[in-house]
Parts: sequence; C-alpha cells; structure tokens
Amino acid sequence: MDSVLITGAGRGIGLEFARQYATDGWQVFACCRTPESAEELNTLSATPGIKLSIHKMDTTDEASIKAVADDLVGEEIDVLINNAGISGRRDVEVGSMDYDSWAEVMQTNVFAPIKVTEAFMDHVCESYMQLVVMISSRMGSIGDTTSSGSMIYRSSKSALNMAMHSLALETKSRGLTTVSVHPGWVRTDMGGSEATLTPHESVSALRNLFFQLRDSDSGKFFNYDGTELPW
Repeated sequence: MDSVLITGAGRGIGLEFARQYATDGWQVFACCRTPESAEELNTLSATPGIKLSIHKMDTTDEASIKAVADDLVGEEIDVLINNAGISGRRDVEVGSMDYDSWAEVMQTNVFAPIKVTEAFMDHVCESYMQLVVMISSRMGSIGDTTSSGSMIYRSSKSALNMAMHSLALETKSRGLTTVSVHPGWVRTDMGGSEATLTPHESVSALRNLFFQLRDSDSGKFFNYDGTELPW
C-alpha cells in the first residue's frame, strides 16, 4: 500500500493532503502539534475505510520527532511531505528587526524539515517512490523577488530551498528524489481569504506534479503547476 507522512496535517494544506491521500486509499501518517484540537483530522481518521493514523509531533522538538519515527519503525513511507511552517512577523523592517521572531521562523521553516527528513530517511529509502517534499514558497525565490517586505519569511524559504538542494545532492546515491514546491497563493489561515487557490486546487495540482517527478528532477524548485521556478 502506498503511504505518506505529512507534517502540519491539522489544518490548511496539510489537512487537504491528508484528506486526498486517505480518500484515494493511501496509508496516511498525519502529524500535528495538537491532535486533540484537530477536529477535521480526527473526523477523517474515524471514517470507515480510511487508513489514517494521527501522531503528535512538534517539528521543532527532536525528541518529539524521534518518538514518532520510533513508533513507525518498519513502516515504509513513499512520500514525506514537510509541510509544517510559520510566517512570523511580516511588519518588521531594517531598523526595527525582531530577531527572536526570525530565529523562531528559521527553527520551524528550515531546521525542522531537515530534522524530520533525517529521522525518517530510512523509512523513505525503503519505499517504492522515495520522495521527499519541502513545502516552500515563491517568496523564497531571489530571482523572482521584485518588492520588499516579509524579510523573515522570505529568507527562511530561501534557506529551506538551499538546504533541500544540498540534501538532494547528498542523498542521490540512496535513490531519493527531493524537491521544493510552491503551493500557490492558497486560502488558508496563512494565505488569507483573498488568495486565488483553494486548498483542494493546490493539493490536487501538487499531487499530479509528484506523480510526474523523475530522478532527474531531484534538487529542483517547482511551482504547483509543474513549472520550474528560479532560485
């Protein structure tokens, strides 16, 4: 059976990934910080015929990550989706930087996905698809940036893309395909109500992209529609 592990699965894009994969018959390992408050995820898990387990994971806490990895020893994970992330303060500018917020965002958006990938590396390597996905953002593209603002969030996604690319090179010999993807501007708590895509539209497009990826795509940065994005 195909399987997927998703971080940040309690809401937004992560929840939609869980819903679509579970509905299509995949084994879903849904990870979130507070399972007790993830009402929609719990309802999905209780649906007859759905193979979805919920795991408590704080992606900034190595012990929390390891506990889930230990619980899933022996389980193959075809697709690992590092989705959990935060935006941090978007109103800061040079002269009034909030370095505590910046550090928190880097911990969550850069360090955490690498920690999770390290912890589940063997699970993914033992699978058929061997795919690792970093949910990044076009806002992290230096070549695509034409306006100021959101320095904290932008820099975290740029750093994540660099870490992903390095990871792809280091794990090539193990057969992994590792990519960063921009999900589009999505109507979530982070994206806001004015966003142009629904979670369903974004995730459907991303899943189609994942299906088409080849070994030669490892280390690349893609838009949700499958086009390659500049660094």
